[in-house]
Amino acid sequence: MSLFKTVSPNVVQSIRAFRVDDLQAEAAHLGHHFLYAYCAEATTKQQVLATIAEAFMLPRHFGKNFDALGDCLTDLSYKAGQQTGFIVVLEQLPNTQKFDKEARETLLDVFRDAADFWAEKKIPFRVFYSFQ
Repeated sequence: MSLFKTVSPNVVQSIRAFRVDDLQAEAAHLGHHFLYAYCAEATTKQQVLATIAEAFMLPRHFGKNFDALGDCLTDLSYKAGQQTGFIVVLEQLPNTQKFDKEARETLLDVFRDAADFWAEKKIPFRVFYSFQ
Protein backbone atom coordinates (compact mmCIF):
# COMPACT_ATOMS: atom_id res chain seq x y z
CA MET A 1 0.00 0.00 0.00
CA SER A 2 1.36 3.38 -0.97
CA LEU A 3 2.17 5.97 1.65
CA PHE A 4 0.62 8.47 -0.77
CA LYS A 5 -2.81 6.94 -1.41
CA THR A 6 -4.45 10.22 -0.32
CA VAL A 7 -1.70 12.59 -1.50
CA SER A 8 -1.88 14.21 -4.92
CA PRO A 9 1.09 13.40 -7.15
CA ASN A 10 1.89 17.11 -7.55
CA VAL A 11 1.44 18.98 -4.30
CA VAL A 12 3.10 21.27 -1.78
CA GLN A 13 1.81 20.57 1.72
CA SER A 14 2.69 20.55 5.39
CA ILE A 15 4.55 17.42 6.46
CA ARG A 16 1.93 16.88 9.21
CA ALA A 17 1.75 13.19 10.11
CA PHE A 18 4.48 12.06 7.72
CA ARG A 19 7.92 11.17 9.05
CA VAL A 20 11.02 12.07 7.04
CA ASP A 21 12.31 8.47 7.21
CA ASP A 22 9.01 7.17 5.80
CA LEU A 23 9.08 9.72 2.98
CA GLN A 24 12.66 8.76 2.13
CA ALA A 25 11.75 5.07 2.12
CA GLU A 26 8.75 5.75 -0.12
CA ALA A 27 10.96 7.68 -2.55
CA ALA A 28 13.32 4.69 -2.75
CA HIS A 29 10.37 2.31 -3.18
CA LEU A 30 8.93 4.42 -6.02
CA GLY A 31 12.31 5.10 -7.63
CA HIS A 32 11.89 8.86 -7.10
CA HIS A 33 14.53 11.46 -6.29
CA PHE A 34 14.54 12.36 -2.59
CA LEU A 35 15.58 15.94 -1.88
CA TYR A 36 15.93 16.97 1.76
CA ALA A 37 16.90 20.33 3.26
CA TYR A 38 17.08 20.96 7.00
CA CYS A 39 16.74 24.72 7.37
CA ALA A 40 16.67 25.24 11.16
CA GLU A 41 20.05 26.99 11.22
CA ALA A 42 19.04 29.54 8.56
CA THR A 43 17.62 32.91 9.54
CA THR A 44 17.61 34.86 6.25
CA LYS A 45 16.40 34.31 2.69
CA GLN A 46 20.02 33.99 1.50
CA GLN A 47 20.78 31.36 4.18
CA VAL A 48 17.62 29.39 3.37
CA LEU A 49 18.44 29.40 -0.35
CA ALA A 50 22.08 28.49 0.36
CA THR A 51 20.94 25.59 2.56
CA ILE A 52 18.60 24.32 -0.16
CA ALA A 53 21.27 24.77 -2.86
CA GLU A 54 23.81 22.76 -0.87
CA ALA A 55 21.35 20.05 0.16
CA PHE A 56 19.97 19.62 -3.38
CA MET A 57 23.45 19.90 -4.95
CA LEU A 58 22.39 22.75 -7.22
CA PRO A 59 24.95 24.03 -9.72
CA ARG A 60 27.69 26.39 -8.55
CA HIS A 61 26.25 29.18 -10.70
CA PHE A 62 22.92 29.04 -8.80
CA GLY A 63 22.00 32.69 -8.21
CA LYS A 64 20.55 32.22 -4.70
CA ASN A 65 17.28 33.92 -5.53
CA PHE A 66 13.77 32.56 -5.94
CA ASP A 67 13.79 32.74 -9.76
CA ALA A 68 17.05 30.81 -9.97
CA LEU A 69 15.66 28.18 -7.61
CA GLY A 70 12.60 27.81 -9.83
CA ASP A 71 14.84 27.34 -12.86
CA CYS A 72 16.87 24.67 -11.08
CA LEU A 73 13.75 22.78 -10.01
CA THR A 74 12.41 22.66 -13.56
CA ASP A 75 14.63 23.47 -16.53
CA LEU A 76 17.87 21.94 -15.33
CA SER A 77 16.22 18.77 -14.00
CA TYR A 78 14.18 18.37 -17.16
CA LYS A 79 17.25 18.73 -19.35
CA ALA A 80 19.00 16.04 -17.28
CA GLY A 81 16.88 13.36 -18.95
CA GLN A 82 13.91 11.19 -18.08
CA GLN A 83 12.68 11.77 -14.54
CA THR A 84 10.62 9.29 -12.50
CA GLY A 85 9.44 11.66 -9.79
CA PHE A 86 10.48 13.76 -6.82
CA ILE A 87 9.82 13.81 -3.10
CA VAL A 88 11.08 17.02 -1.51
CA VAL A 89 11.27 17.76 2.21
CA LEU A 90 11.92 21.26 3.53
CA GLU A 91 12.22 20.81 7.26
CA GLN A 92 12.16 23.57 9.89
CA LEU A 93 11.81 26.59 7.59
CA PRO A 94 12.60 29.60 9.76
CA ASN A 95 10.17 32.16 11.11
CA THR A 96 12.43 35.15 11.62
CA GLN A 97 12.38 38.87 10.89
CA LYS A 98 14.59 38.27 7.82
CA PHE A 99 12.65 35.21 6.66
CA ASP A 100 9.07 36.12 7.47
CA LYS A 101 5.69 34.78 6.36
CA GLU A 102 5.93 36.57 3.01
CA ALA A 103 9.34 35.03 2.27
CA ARG A 104 8.11 31.56 3.28
CA GLU A 105 5.05 31.91 1.02
CA THR A 106 7.22 33.08 -1.88
CA LEU A 107 9.52 30.08 -1.38
CA LEU A 108 6.56 27.69 -1.28
CA ASP A 109 5.14 29.36 -4.41
CA VAL A 110 8.39 28.50 -6.23
CA PHE A 111 7.84 24.86 -5.26
CA ARG A 112 4.14 25.08 -6.25
CA ASP A 113 5.17 26.36 -9.68
CA ALA A 114 7.63 23.47 -9.99
CA ALA A 115 4.88 21.02 -9.01
CA ASP A 116 2.67 22.48 -11.76
CA PHE A 117 5.55 22.23 -14.25
CA TRP A 118 6.08 18.54 -13.48
CA ALA A 119 2.32 17.84 -13.42
CA GLU A 120 2.13 18.96 -17.05
CA LYS A 121 4.76 16.34 -17.80
CA LYS A 122 2.89 13.68 -15.78
CA ILE A 123 5.80 13.37 -13.33
CA PRO A 124 5.09 13.31 -9.57
CA PHE A 125 6.59 16.20 -7.58
CA ARG A 126 5.56 16.15 -3.93
CA VAL A 127 6.85 18.72 -1.47
CA PHE A 128 6.48 18.46 2.29
CA TYR A 129 7.48 21.29 4.60
CA SER A 130 7.53 22.23 8.25
CA PHE A 131 8.14 25.51 10.06
CA GLN A 132 10.15 26.18 13.19
